[in-house]
Amino acid sequence: MSTDAKNQTALMEKIVSLCKRRGFIFQSSEIYGGCGGIWDYGPLGAELKRNLRTAWWNTMTREREDVLGLDACILMNPSIWKASGHVDTFADLMRECSLTNKRVRADHVEPQSGTVLKYTGAQAPNGWRWDRPITALLKNGEHIESFRKRVRSLIAQNAGEAAGKPEEIELLNEEKIDAVNGSVDFHPETGGMLGEARPFNLMLKTYLGPTATEADVTYLRPETAQAIFAQFKNVFDSSRVKVPFGIGQIGKAFRNEVTPKNFTFRSREFEQMELEFFIKPDEAVEIISGGVAKWHEGADLSEPQPNWGWEMWHRYWVSERTKFYEGIGLGGVLEYYWQTPEDLAHYARACVDILCEFPFGTEELEGIAARGDFDLSQHQKHSTKSQEIFDEELKNAAAKLSDEQKEALIQKRLAAEKAKTKGEPMPEAEVRAWFERLFKGSYVPHVIEPSAGLDRMALAVIAKAFEEFEKVDDKGKKETITVLRFHPRVAPIKVGVFPLLKNKPELVAKAREVYAMLKKHLNCFYDETASIGRRYARQDEVGTPFGVTIDFETCGEKGPELQDTVTLRHRDSGEQERVKISDLLGKLLPLCS
Repeated sequence: MSTDAKNQTALMEKIVSLCKRRGFIFQSSEIYGGCGGIWDYGPLGAELKRNLRTAWWNTMTREREDVLGLDACILMNPSIWKASGHVDTFADLMRECSLTNKRVRADHVEPQSGTVLKYTGAQAPNGWRWDRPITALLKNGEHIESFRKRVRSLIAQNAGEAAGKPEEIELLNEEKIDAVNGSVDFHPETGGMLGEARPFNLMLKTYLGPTATEADVTYLRPETAQAIFAQFKNVFDSSRVKVPFGIGQIGKAFRNEVTPKNFTFRSREFEQMELEFFIKPDEAVEIISGGVAKWHEGADLSEPQPNWGWEMWHRYWVSERTKFYEGIGLGGVLEYYWQTPEDLAHYARACVDILCEFPFGTEELEGIAARGDFDLSQHQKHSTKSQEIFDEELKNAAAKLSDEQKEALIQKRLAAEKAKTKGEPMPEAEVRAWFERLFKGSYVPHVIEPSAGLDRMALAVIAKAFEEFEKVDDKGKKETITVLRFHPRVAPIKVGVFPLLKNKPELVAKAREVYAMLKKHLNCFYDETASIGRRYARQDEVGTPFGVTIDFETCGEKGPELQDTVTLRHRDSGEQERVKISDLLGKLLPLCS
């Protein structure tokens, strides 16, 4: 392992340790040995997630006039997942370890080098036997006895109590097969040889009904988006909105990940924050506006325009989502991956992954896709319920077109269909039928989809905020200091309130009064134990951006001009200022919102 990789691993271990120690994130069901790929959020983690949810919801819905909210159920009619393609195609290629039967995603196997060893089987003094070949990798630098001990231990785990003690298992007929370099044919954890790659559906099955038969099978939703599509017409018809508009949702989703990894980054139960933003087809925009705005470097994305087509809307949402991340403290750690035509699904016109630097590498934080009308059209086809909307403005604009202008639009679309490199081109008869409905003002909206993971976002915020440094005290003793530099907007605790001394009733009483005033508006923490420096350090470690200290000046002992003022400490700068208690809330609220 390289020095950089070791440092990254050590950093991640420190973050995981801090998360448990200070009540951010716990392993689910830990007292029973845990539950793989499932995590619980402790008191501070719950507050952090709540703040991130609120920031997303306010930014995406409350502060906009063109986005509405939805809260759909986790369980839905399984026909939804058939229509969306999840039943047939929502799968990863996985490979199985021949030694332990552990599965790993085929694209997650790290290249390894070493010597391949083979055994004809194994046996134990109690009469137990393993009558199948064992092939495993002795990694470069690994001692042969350590390798044998590892293999015996893995066999014992797989066999259970029947095999007896691992150290008593005898490996039969050891044979060195070959030296390999950069091989992806061995399990990254166990070293056992991997089987052939085969599809593994990621949806978690359950039963909806009393008989628990195949007729009752349904699924825990693997994403929140499909509920938005399924309820599109209900929202549209009940809300008096016009396209373009969006529907946003925050909710739990479930994927039976083969290899959940990197702490909460890839989990089996997680929370999504998704927006489906519905727009007119470019042809409708062209009919109404006389043309479709083209994207170019430096294009003004500050305010949506009537002549925007899918490309401008897609770029707009990339810009908006970038601003959001900068507003929660993730500026400077973002990168972008614009998917190539080969990467894209056959129905997608574009997709950009917003990437973030984590201790374990640069990974996807959010995807923003231009999905065309694929999703609504699929549900229209499978449910036989129309997902078209009527646009009076479009109908009136189309009525003014000449037959030649209409035919030019049709020919333009036919040429585009012919040039397709993915998916089947739409036959001419279907294209003409589609335009016939379009000219009458009816169409299925297209969609831009920004899709973010709340758990990944929380982990990114924690990782970005984490800082560790050494401090030397007055006696020359070195101490390692940990600080979480959360943006005040998302910090779990906004303000720590401290009486300078706990044995001075007048200080404690005033501190309690200030705490009671602030906690109605901001999440605060009251602490009166240990030195004031130690209390500051405790709050720094959990990311509290502000500290309020009630001291003797507050009580007027150093003159009336300082009476009823407090010391306001800023975590990141270390700056301390005197603030009147009556002005305190007005100063803190804008800093935390």
